[in-house]
Amino acid sequence: MDAITLTIDGAAVTVRRGATVLEAAQQAGIYIPTLCSDHDLEPYGGCRLCIVEIEKMAGLPTACTTPATSGMVVRTATPAVNEARRDIVALLLADYPDDCPACTGDDRCDFHQVVAYLGLDEQPFRRLHRSIPIDSSNPFFERDLDYCIACGKCVRTCDEVVNVDAIEMASRGYTILPSAFGGKPIVQSNCISCGECVVRCPTAALMPKERRLPAQEVKTTCPYCGVGCQIYLGVSDGQVISVRGDRDNDVNRGLLCVKGRFGVAGYVNHPERLTLPLVRKDGALRETTWDEALEMVAGRLAGFGKGEVAVISSAKCTNEDNYVIQKFARTVLGTNNIDHCARL
Repeated sequence: MDAITLTIDGAAVTVRRGATVLEAAQQAGIYIPTLCSDHDLEPYGGCRLCIVEIEKMAGLPTACTTPATSGMVVRTATPAVNEARRDIVALLLADYPDDCPACTGDDRCDFHQVVAYLGLDEQPFRRLHRSIPIDSSNPFFERDLDYCIACGKCVRTCDEVVNVDAIEMASRGYTILPSAFGGKPIVQSNCISCGECVVRCPTAALMPKERRLPAQEVKTTCPYCGVGCQIYLGVSDGQVISVRGDRDNDVNRGLLCVKGRFGVAGYVNHPERLTLPLVRKDGALRETTWDEALEMVAGRLAGFGKGEVAVISSAKCTNEDNYVIQKFARTVLGTNNIDHCARL
């Protein structure tokens, strides 16, 4: 790999050629505050919080848009840098409501983590509160633009990651905010409710309607289709209360669809969900063991001819499971009457 070495806060850091200063710092475990940067998005430089000092470079360049070069000397937390950052955050706080629903207990939203890092204990000045109506039209999340800092992350995610373009930055200057076409509620746009914008929002502007902190997380495979997306189920009191994608997995790299992100908990926790096989006894369905159920199914199937049997598979099975069931249908049951719910 073609690598370069630069110096960040006195430490030598070796990174791949083409990496940005921000990526180099993150690789070295050096914290640089940022609200608009994301691994899945192109460098933007919108929030200006990742400014740094670089020897032989004028001004305070943004680390997320500045390519790292060999021999570069970077300082990330000088008095001039932190003073500029505090001024930027103070302006954002001027419009930010006092109560942040994204901050619960010791868990802070990305914005308030930056506020705490810079030591801003109070708002230096206040402008008039905007009082924008909350858009709760989407069944899975709310948009409260009173908390929006116009970082553009949601718009860029919808464009660069999801390729849907359901929202754009509308208006200019102080009034600029993300908006669906014509300022309509998000549910009337072409939003696919994947929630990718929600998980990247650094404030409380985009929040899931159902939100609780899980007691633990369990890694598993999304059961909705055969793609094999890896997910973490947030569990509390024996119930699934949240889902997030696994960024380190090559199948989905943290991305999820609406079913994977918002659909799993609903049927896993449903009171009518079947957890044991049912057989009909004395005119009623009763729970039984798998051995008894499979023996009954095998006995019934033995009484049908090859052309009298059909097999329907499920998109919630893995590709391997679907292959096995069609092979079983053709070679064991001797039927080509095979269907799959994904064609509907």
